[in-house]
Amino acid sequence: MTPSTQRLVIFDCDGTLVDSQYGIIASMEAAFQAHGLPAPAARDVRRVVGLPLDAAIAALRGPDSELDSQAPTPGQIAAAFREDSEARRLAGADTEPTFPGVREVLSRLIDTGISLGVATGKSRRGLQNTLLNHDLGDFFQVLKTADDGPGKPDPAILQDAMAEIGADPDSTIVIGDTTFDIQMAVNARALSIGVSWGYHETGELTAVGANRIARSFGDLPDLIDTLWGHPANCAKR
Repeated sequence: MTPSTQRLVIFDCDGTLVDSQYGIIASMEAAFQAHGLPAPAARDVRRVVGLPLDAAIAALRGPDSELDSQAPTPGQIAAAFREDSEARRLAGADTEPTFPGVREVLSRLIDTGISLGVATGKSRRGLQNTLLNHDLGDFFQVLKTADDGPGKPDPAILQDAMAEIGADPDSTIVIGDTTFDIQMAVNARALSIGVSWGYHETGELTAVGANRIARSFGDLPDLIDTLWGHPANCAKR
Protein backbone atom coordinates (compact mmCIF):
# COMPACT_ATOMS: atom_id res chain seq x y z
CA MET A 1 0.00 0.00 0.00
CA THR A 2 1.46 3.34 -1.03
CA PRO A 3 0.97 6.48 1.11
CA SER A 4 -1.30 7.98 -1.55
CA THR A 5 -3.69 5.01 -1.62
CA GLN A 6 -7.05 5.64 0.04
CA ARG A 7 -7.68 3.31 2.95
CA LEU A 8 -11.15 1.75 3.12
CA VAL A 9 -12.83 -0.32 5.84
CA ILE A 10 -16.05 -2.06 4.84
CA PHE A 11 -18.40 -3.32 7.55
CA ASP A 12 -21.09 -5.92 7.29
CA CYS A 13 -24.33 -4.81 8.97
CA ASP A 14 -26.37 -7.67 10.49
CA GLY A 15 -24.34 -9.48 13.13
CA THR A 16 -21.44 -7.04 12.87
CA LEU A 17 -22.78 -3.53 13.51
CA VAL A 18 -26.20 -4.49 14.88
CA ASP A 19 -27.72 -7.58 16.48
CA SER A 20 -30.69 -7.99 14.16
CA GLN A 21 -31.21 -11.74 14.49
CA TYR A 22 -34.46 -11.61 16.46
CA GLY A 23 -36.43 -9.61 13.91
CA ILE A 24 -34.98 -11.62 11.03
CA ILE A 25 -35.90 -14.91 12.71
CA ALA A 26 -39.42 -13.69 13.54
CA SER A 27 -40.11 -12.46 10.01
CA MET A 28 -38.66 -15.62 8.47
CA GLU A 29 -40.93 -17.74 10.67
CA ALA A 30 -43.94 -15.63 9.67
CA ALA A 31 -43.06 -15.80 5.96
CA PHE A 32 -42.78 -19.59 5.94
CA GLN A 33 -45.96 -20.02 7.95
CA ALA A 34 -47.84 -17.66 5.62
CA HIS A 35 -47.23 -20.21 2.88
CA GLY A 36 -48.16 -23.20 5.02
CA LEU A 37 -44.57 -24.27 5.58
CA PRO A 38 -42.94 -25.23 8.88
CA ALA A 39 -40.89 -22.41 10.33
CA PRO A 40 -37.13 -22.88 10.04
CA ALA A 41 -35.12 -23.27 13.23
CA ALA A 42 -33.59 -20.09 14.61
CA ARG A 43 -30.07 -21.56 14.37
CA ASP A 44 -30.63 -22.26 10.67
CA VAL A 45 -31.83 -18.71 10.02
CA ARG A 46 -28.75 -17.29 11.72
CA ARG A 47 -26.59 -19.40 9.41
CA VAL A 48 -27.95 -17.68 6.28
CA VAL A 49 -27.95 -14.08 7.55
CA GLY A 50 -25.82 -12.09 5.12
CA LEU A 51 -26.95 -13.84 1.96
CA PRO A 52 -29.39 -12.12 -0.42
CA LEU A 53 -32.91 -12.81 0.82
CA ASP A 54 -33.95 -15.15 -2.00
CA ALA A 55 -30.73 -17.12 -1.65
CA ALA A 56 -31.15 -17.34 2.13
CA ILE A 57 -34.68 -18.70 1.72
CA ALA A 58 -33.58 -21.18 -0.94
CA ALA A 59 -30.88 -22.45 1.42
CA LEU A 60 -33.41 -22.85 4.22
CA ARG A 61 -35.81 -24.74 1.94
CA GLY A 62 -33.13 -27.10 0.66
CA PRO A 63 -32.68 -28.55 -2.84
CA ASP A 64 -35.63 -30.95 -2.58
CA SER A 65 -38.11 -28.05 -2.58
CA GLU A 66 -37.27 -27.36 -6.24
CA LEU A 67 -38.75 -30.73 -7.18
CA ASP A 68 -42.22 -29.74 -5.97
CA SER A 69 -43.96 -27.69 -8.65
CA GLN A 70 -46.67 -26.69 -6.16
CA ALA A 71 -44.24 -25.33 -3.57
CA PRO A 72 -43.96 -21.56 -3.11
CA THR A 73 -40.91 -20.03 -4.73
CA PRO A 74 -38.17 -18.28 -2.73
CA GLY A 75 -39.42 -15.03 -4.27
CA GLN A 76 -42.92 -15.58 -2.92
CA ILE A 77 -41.62 -16.36 0.55
CA ALA A 78 -39.31 -13.34 0.32
CA ALA A 79 -42.31 -11.10 -0.41
CA ALA A 80 -44.01 -12.38 2.75
CA PHE A 81 -40.80 -11.80 4.69
CA ARG A 82 -40.59 -8.19 3.52
CA GLU A 83 -44.25 -7.59 4.37
CA ASP A 84 -43.83 -8.92 7.90
CA SER A 85 -40.54 -7.11 8.38
CA GLU A 86 -42.10 -3.80 7.36
CA ALA A 87 -45.04 -4.38 9.69
CA ARG A 88 -42.62 -5.07 12.55
CA ARG A 89 -40.66 -1.93 11.71
CA LEU A 90 -43.78 0.25 11.71
CA ALA A 91 -44.85 -1.29 15.03
CA GLY A 92 -41.45 -0.68 16.55
CA ALA A 93 -41.13 -4.38 17.34
CA ASP A 94 -37.40 -4.70 16.64
CA THR A 95 -34.72 -2.55 18.26
CA GLU A 96 -31.70 -4.15 16.51
CA PRO A 97 -29.24 -2.89 19.15
CA THR A 98 -25.73 -1.96 18.10
CA PHE A 99 -22.94 -4.01 19.54
CA PRO A 100 -20.91 -2.35 22.34
CA GLY A 101 -18.35 0.18 21.16
CA VAL A 102 -19.66 0.72 17.63
CA ARG A 103 -19.98 4.51 17.68
CA GLU A 104 -16.72 5.08 19.52
CA VAL A 105 -14.70 2.92 17.14
CA LEU A 106 -16.29 4.37 14.01
CA SER A 107 -15.45 7.87 15.27
CA ARG A 108 -11.87 6.83 15.97
CA LEU A 109 -11.42 5.37 12.50
CA ILE A 110 -12.91 8.43 10.80
CA ASP A 111 -10.54 10.65 12.76
CA THR A 112 -7.55 8.81 11.26
CA GLY A 113 -8.70 9.56 7.71
CA ILE A 114 -9.99 6.09 6.87
CA SER A 115 -13.02 5.89 4.58
CA LEU A 116 -15.80 3.68 5.93
CA GLY A 117 -18.49 1.76 4.11
CA VAL A 118 -21.11 -0.95 4.50
CA ALA A 119 -21.64 -4.00 2.30
CA THR A 120 -24.74 -5.96 3.27
CA GLY A 121 -27.31 -8.45 2.09
CA LYS A 122 -30.03 -6.04 3.26
CA SER A 123 -31.99 -3.98 0.80
CA ARG A 124 -30.97 -0.33 0.55
CA ARG A 125 -34.19 0.65 2.30
CA GLY A 126 -33.49 -1.80 5.12
CA LEU A 127 -29.93 -0.57 5.58
CA GLN A 128 -30.97 3.06 5.55
CA ASN A 129 -33.63 2.35 8.19
CA THR A 130 -31.04 0.68 10.40
CA LEU A 131 -28.52 3.49 10.03
CA LEU A 132 -31.22 6.09 10.66
CA ASN A 133 -32.47 4.32 13.79
CA HIS A 134 -28.97 4.42 15.29
CA ASP A 135 -27.85 7.76 13.80
CA LEU A 136 -24.91 6.06 12.08
CA GLY A 137 -25.38 7.26 8.50
CA ASP A 138 -22.84 10.07 8.68
CA PHE A 139 -20.00 7.66 9.40
CA PHE A 140 -20.14 5.93 6.03
CA GLN A 141 -18.98 7.24 2.67
CA VAL A 142 -20.19 4.27 0.61
CA LEU A 143 -23.16 1.91 1.02
CA LYS A 144 -23.59 -1.29 -1.00
CA THR A 145 -26.67 -3.47 -0.63
CA ALA A 146 -28.59 -6.33 -2.22
CA ASP A 147 -30.02 -3.73 -4.63
CA ASP A 148 -26.58 -2.94 -6.05
CA GLY A 149 -25.42 -6.25 -7.48
CA PRO A 150 -24.80 -9.94 -6.82
CA GLY A 151 -24.79 -10.84 -3.15
CA LYS A 152 -21.99 -12.17 -0.99
CA PRO A 153 -19.69 -14.01 -1.42
CA ASP A 154 -19.58 -12.55 -4.94
CA PRO A 155 -17.05 -9.68 -4.76
CA ALA A 156 -18.94 -7.30 -7.08
CA ILE A 157 -20.38 -4.92 -4.49
CA LEU A 158 -17.06 -4.78 -2.64
CA GLN A 159 -15.17 -4.06 -5.85
CA ASP A 160 -17.69 -1.33 -6.69
CA ALA A 161 -17.16 0.23 -3.26
CA MET A 162 -13.39 0.14 -3.72
CA ALA A 163 -13.66 1.78 -7.12
CA GLU A 164 -15.98 4.46 -5.77
CA ILE A 165 -13.56 5.38 -2.97
CA GLY A 166 -10.35 4.83 -4.94
CA ALA A 167 -9.00 2.01 -2.79
CA ASP A 168 -6.89 -0.98 -3.84
CA PRO A 169 -7.40 -4.51 -2.49
CA ASP A 170 -4.42 -4.23 -0.15
CA SER A 171 -5.76 -0.93 1.23
CA THR A 172 -9.22 -2.41 1.86
CA ILE A 173 -10.33 -4.36 4.92
CA VAL A 174 -13.67 -6.15 5.24
CA ILE A 175 -15.05 -6.65 8.75
CA GLY A 176 -17.80 -9.24 9.16
CA ASP A 177 -19.26 -12.06 11.21
CA THR A 178 -19.99 -14.67 8.53
CA THR A 179 -18.04 -16.78 6.09
CA PHE A 180 -19.89 -14.93 3.31
CA ASP A 181 -18.18 -11.68 4.35
CA ILE A 182 -14.73 -13.24 4.52
CA GLN A 183 -15.16 -15.10 1.23
CA MET A 184 -16.24 -11.86 -0.45
CA ALA A 185 -13.02 -10.23 0.75
CA VAL A 186 -10.90 -13.19 -0.41
CA ASN A 187 -12.60 -13.14 -3.81
CA ALA A 188 -11.75 -9.44 -4.16
CA ARG A 189 -8.17 -10.01 -2.87
CA ALA A 190 -8.90 -7.66 0.03
CA LEU A 191 -7.95 -8.12 3.68
CA SER A 192 -10.45 -9.21 6.30
CA ILE A 193 -11.21 -9.30 10.02
CA GLY A 194 -13.75 -11.74 11.38
CA VAL A 195 -15.70 -10.84 14.52
CA SER A 196 -16.56 -13.19 17.36
CA TRP A 197 -19.93 -11.68 18.35
CA GLY A 198 -21.93 -12.55 15.23
CA TYR A 199 -23.65 -15.53 13.67
CA HIS A 200 -20.82 -17.81 12.47
CA GLU A 201 -18.09 -19.43 14.58
CA THR A 202 -14.66 -17.82 14.56
CA GLY A 203 -13.04 -21.11 13.48
CA GLU A 204 -15.17 -21.03 10.34
CA LEU A 205 -14.07 -17.46 9.62
CA THR A 206 -10.40 -18.34 9.99
CA ALA A 207 -10.84 -21.45 7.84
CA VAL A 208 -12.12 -19.44 4.86
CA GLY A 209 -9.38 -16.83 5.08
CA ALA A 210 -9.95 -14.22 7.80
CA ASN A 211 -6.63 -12.47 8.45
CA ARG A 212 -7.51 -11.59 12.04
CA ILE A 213 -10.29 -12.23 14.57
CA ALA A 214 -11.69 -9.45 16.76
CA ARG A 215 -13.05 -10.38 20.18
CA SER A 216 -14.63 -6.98 20.78
CA PHE A 217 -15.29 -3.82 18.78
CA GLY A 218 -12.54 -2.11 20.71
CA ASP A 219 -10.00 -4.54 19.22
CA LEU A 220 -10.63 -3.33 15.69
CA PRO A 221 -8.39 -0.21 15.47
CA ASP A 222 -5.28 -2.14 16.54
CA LEU A 223 -6.11 -5.08 14.28
CA ILE A 224 -6.60 -2.70 11.36
CA ASP A 225 -3.20 -1.12 12.09
CA THR A 226 -1.65 -4.59 12.17
CA LEU A 227 -2.97 -5.48 8.74
CA TRP A 228 -1.69 -2.22 7.31
CA GLY A 229 1.83 -2.72 8.53
CA HIS A 230 2.13 -2.07 12.24
CA PRO A 231 3.63 -5.35 13.50
CA ALA A 232 3.82 -4.15 17.11
CA ASN A 233 0.12 -4.90 17.38
CA CYS A 234 0.31 -8.52 16.15
CA ALA A 235 -0.46 -9.89 19.62
CA LYS A 236 -4.02 -8.66 19.20
CA ARG A 237 -4.87 -11.52 16.85
